[in-house]
Amino acid sequence: MVLPATLSHDAGSYSDLPQDGQEEAGPPRPRRPPAFYSSVFAQIEEVGWGRLASATGDDGVSCLAFRVVDEQGRQHLLEITLPMNYPACPPSIAADVPYLPKLQWSKSARLKDVVCQFQEHLKILQAYWSTMDDIDKALWVVDPAKPAYAMSHRRIALGDDCYILLNVDAQKPNSLPECRFLGTDGKLERLIKNWRKNRNRWSANKKFHENLATVLDFTLPQPPSISIKDDQQADCGICYATHLPTDDELGTQSGCATDYTCENSSCSRAFHSVCLRDWLRAITTTRQSFDVLFGNCPYCSEAVAVKITDR
Repeated sequence: MVLPATLSHDAGSYSDLPQDGQEEAGPPRPRRPPAFYSSVFAQIEEVGWGRLASATGDDGVSCLAFRVVDEQGRQHLLEITLPMNYPACPPSIAADVPYLPKLQWSKSARLKDVVCQFQEHLKILQAYWSTMDDIDKALWVVDPAKPAYAMSHRRIALGDDCYILLNVDAQKPNSLPECRFLGTDGKLERLIKNWRKNRNRWSANKKFHENLATVLDFTLPQPPSISIKDDQQADCGICYATHLPTDDELGTQSGCATDYTCENSSCSRAFHSVCLRDWLRAITTTRQSFDVLFGNCPYCSEAVAVKITDR
């Protein structure tokens, strides 16, 4: 994000330090004309004050963030930074997208034009996000646990401690992705050979997970089941094991199965309380009240709460 530059002191001034503890007054910061504020307020009105998420910056309005909803209901935050010579020069933008649009700008353009161009850009990205949704739903994604909209990579579990790291082209999401295999060479040899031999069988008309299975000539493991029977146990969504290891350091939790389930019915991920507690402790937004940690599910952002217990 680009902020207005501030003037620096002349290098030679360091030899003439102010006496008696008094600081030398620096050059005044450049100020925007009053017409700037009235113009920006009017432009915010055009976009809609209800869509304004925040207004910050040195003057309170130089950095604006607007809420934008795409046609699939995804929520986006568009950050717009206004330069000192706005609107003669275009604003800069930032958002959680794989790549940003190139703004078309003129001196008569307004904030609503920026928002409209961003909305059009979101339409172009729908095919990319549909592809990423297909990956997240049909394949066993190990990393990232909570992917941002801009993230175009996924680490997929293939079983036997083997993985494939995929990087999807956001501008051509249906094309053959870049990939890297991770794991034991002996176990990966056949998959790498199949990838090189069958990559020309990748079809833009097939779903991503179907293409991947075809090219690898391999039955891809499904993601850990989130709907289990009473006599079954689910793998932990953090450590990917059903039971914790048998270890004296874990105390009463040693060897325990998953004992916490996300209350979001569309998620229902299972966790070990120990794993979830350690994960929450590593997140800066986690809150603690007495002996309870409050945060969000790593998969769906549903509110979760875990009691702190000694191992």
